[in-house]
Amino acid sequence: MTLDEFLEEWNNPHDRLLVHTSGSTGKPKAMWVEKKRMLNSARLTCNFLNLHEGDTALLCMPLDYIAGKMMVVRAIERKLKLISVAPSNHPLESVNEDIAFAAMVPSQVYCSLNNPKLQKIRNLIIGGGAVSRQLESALKDFPNAVWSTYGMTETLSHIAMRRLNGPDHSEWYKPLNSVTISLDNDSCLIIDAPMVHEGILTTNDIAEINDEGLFRIKGRKDNVICSGGIKLQIEEIEEKLSPHIGKAFCISKRKDEKFGEVAVMLIEGEGDKNDIEDICRTVLDKYEIPKDIVFVKNIPITETGKINRQEAVNLFL
Repeated sequence: MTLDEFLEEWNNPHDRLLVHTSGSTGKPKAMWVEKKRMLNSARLTCNFLNLHEGDTALLCMPLDYIAGKMMVVRAIERKLKLISVAPSNHPLESVNEDIAFAAMVPSQVYCSLNNPKLQKIRNLIIGGGAVSRQLESALKDFPNAVWSTYGMTETLSHIAMRRLNGPDHSEWYKPLNSVTISLDNDSCLIIDAPMVHEGILTTNDIAEINDEGLFRIKGRKDNVICSGGIKLQIEEIEEKLSPHIGKAFCISKRKDEKFGEVAVMLIEGEGDKNDIEDICRTVLDKYEIPKDIVFVKNIPITETGKINRQEAVNLFL
């Protein structure tokens, strides 16, 4: 979708428009969302970041998904000056103006770390995937505000942010105004965000809430490996391994006659399996060590750059 096509859809007389989920954990699905709720979401973000009319905003993500659409809606709501570039992993190459506000996925930020324009962005928000420890470390001394966001298509982009740099750096997400959170019996996050979503939304994200009402995500309920009665969280294993694996990888699972399910590891490219096994034995608990390591040409990803968990599982069926 082009910017003109989205604006035409936004300005038509209908009060809703069609969006699609990313499909990182299953088949993408279509959703009708209310334009007034998209404006509410935009207002919450602009207020949180103290954006003003005339500030420059960078659109560098596809308009086929909610993240790109919401950047345009924020520009409309706050009368921002929108600069649009083709989506790529190097979104700043053709940008010549100072940017007050930009939203990027982790791969775009990672590929832009050596571009001095990145540090000049006054408010940079990162969504669409987990921010690795290495990337977070690379951003910690940036002079301007960098945020990790939490949200999904159903919440019309993010409903919470956490600061990645400076003295306000935190591992905990702060909900935006009017957003209330709680946990269900499985410790999955429950979101009550009446400005952007009708009714209570129970997620598949296993979370922890502290005494200040902030939360952090431990992993997805559907990314749990039940191996011999022990529950292993895929994201926690990946986080332990991430500083030590010098290429793209992911943890997945396969069925096992003895243990029910076991952890397996996909690594992009070629390498020495013995070296990887040594790393796993060093940094992982014995139950977390993958039962198999498979080198693949490419880690399966979605169109929005997330690991395609379902496709990874399918490789072992």
